[in-house]
Amino acid sequence: MGEEHEEQVGIGRRGLIGSAVAVAAAAVTGGPAAAAGRPDAAAAGPPAEAAATGTGAASAATGAARSEAHGRVPGLWREFTRSPFTHPQIPYVGRAGFRGGTARLPRRPVVADVRRFGAVADDGVTDCAPAINRAIAAAGRAGGGTVLIPPGTFRIDDLIRVGHSNVVLRGAGSDRTKLYATRNLTELIGVYGSRYGGDKSSWSWAGGLIWLAPTARLDSLVAAVRAKAWPFEGWTGNRRDEWETLTTVAPAPRGSWTVTVTDPSRLRAGRLVLLRLADDAGHTLLEHMAGGGPGPEAYYWDDKTKLTSYVPYEWPVRITRVRGRKVTLERPLPLDIRPEWDPRLTTHVEPLTGSGVEGLTLEAVETPQSPHLLDKGYNGVVFQCAYDCWADDVVVRHVDNGFGLVAASACTLRRTRVAGRGSHHPYFCREGSHDNLVEDFTIEQRTVPAPADTQLHGINVEGLSSHNVWSRGDMRMGTFDSHRGMPFANVRTDITVNNNGRHGGDASAGPLFGARFTHWNVRVTNSRAGLVKIDGLAPYSATVGISTCTEFDQIDVPDFTGDLRTRLELYGTTDVVHPRNLYEAQRDL
Repeated sequence: MGEEHEEQVGIGRRGLIGSAVAVAAAAVTGGPAAAAGRPDAAAAGPPAEAAATGTGAASAATGAARSEAHGRVPGLWREFTRSPFTHPQIPYVGRAGFRGGTARLPRRPVVADVRRFGAVADDGVTDCAPAINRAIAAAGRAGGGTVLIPPGTFRIDDLIRVGHSNVVLRGAGSDRTKLYATRNLTELIGVYGSRYGGDKSSWSWAGGLIWLAPTARLDSLVAAVRAKAWPFEGWTGNRRDEWETLTTVAPAPRGSWTVTVTDPSRLRAGRLVLLRLADDAGHTLLEHMAGGGPGPEAYYWDDKTKLTSYVPYEWPVRITRVRGRKVTLERPLPLDIRPEWDPRLTTHVEPLTGSGVEGLTLEAVETPQSPHLLDKGYNGVVFQCAYDCWADDVVVRHVDNGFGLVAASACTLRRTRVAGRGSHHPYFCREGSHDNLVEDFTIEQRTVPAPADTQLHGINVEGLSSHNVWSRGDMRMGTFDSHRGMPFANVRTDITVNNNGRHGGDASAGPLFGARFTHWNVRVTNSRAGLVKIDGLAPYSATVGISTCTEFDQIDVPDFTGDLRTRLELYGTTDVVHPRNLYEAQRDL
């Protein structure tokens, strides 16, 4: 690559540190470097409390010194630090995860022990699901707290519902506490068909035997499934036009942290709101998500009925400050705000917040994996209409689908593992899920051969989901499954993958990728390029520091014509790119 794209680290330590300090200081103060190319410098900078800490510059300086000593700094990274919120190929994901990725997972006091509600660790004899759910409900009535599950094996014949905010289900460790699930979601709830028709089972991509979702939302979804009403699963449910507008929003560019509203009277710091952007007849919102330009403009959107059902685009975000009509957000805008998209802040489903599941294994009774799209629902842990929630030290085994994010945002999945006989979706992220962090994750090699007519995906993202991060992963099987539905601005970084899975998604779901996908420092053990080396597929994308790969098995062509405006750097090398982990480096900024 030329010098404009890649730099061998060779300048002096003092010069590199000084440059990094200046860039980071400009970014946190909204100075010239942060404001370049944007009409409102104050709007483009992070909240004032971030600037007050003064930690960003020091972290950037430390990272720069480490890069000089140990590796090569891509030109793309240097570009990014000059315009971190508006870079054309690399999204800003430094605030992904629980509480913007800046806070430790809380340790809530123990308010209930499942044994006191009748649970017995008798190696699978007693159905403990009613007792566990009673303990969770008691914690919810108490206003939150931890529900403790001691060491041992507890049989569950029903799903476990975490439906109240600030409730944590905690075992003694994934190697000490096991929930043994004997039934699937088809048996427990019913046949969950697809709102798009056909005989597909929606348990192939929805629902968990541990299900974290607001009680009212989960109750209505279960009732709809039993009535064969096939509910919409997002932040506004089936009645998407009945949610109340809080205020309209003035135009603002992508990357702004502050927006101007018409009426701030119902807004306050700490409130979670939904930014809604509708598309217009020319589908200019979808074109914008794809990066804009001749390719997206020439794309035919009208017959992509599944894709167009995902709009309005809905982005939940917490307000950090209200001053007059200026409203500062927890994260920068993921897209432009333009008047033709009828931008507004609205109400939404009452979310689940501050809840988690920790320190346990969920093991389903071992059954053969079902044929593709006919999953019965031996599913693991799913977050739905959840914000600022988490899983930590959780293993799922012998499941159809492992960990799910469905209209879930700002959640962290840490130290999670999918194991056993093999699964359809080890991880799925869909229905407008944004700003989530999956880190230190493992997909184990399957313990039995895959049955005929089954499919393996991997780390899935679809349905206009954006700004999600998969970091520090060990994928012994699977792929980087962009499942159509035009997800955009997602990051996979510091991952080892045996790239043997396949992506899914039907034609009505539209493009595989929107703009600003980034794959950064990825080690491909079987040399297969598919969906990992994306410089020929994903518009306005960055592929940095991945193994030398070749195309074989499932081979795709770009959805958009013309110049994709992609970037490829340090191809054929791994673990020498610095920063090694793109998410962590952005968080430090």
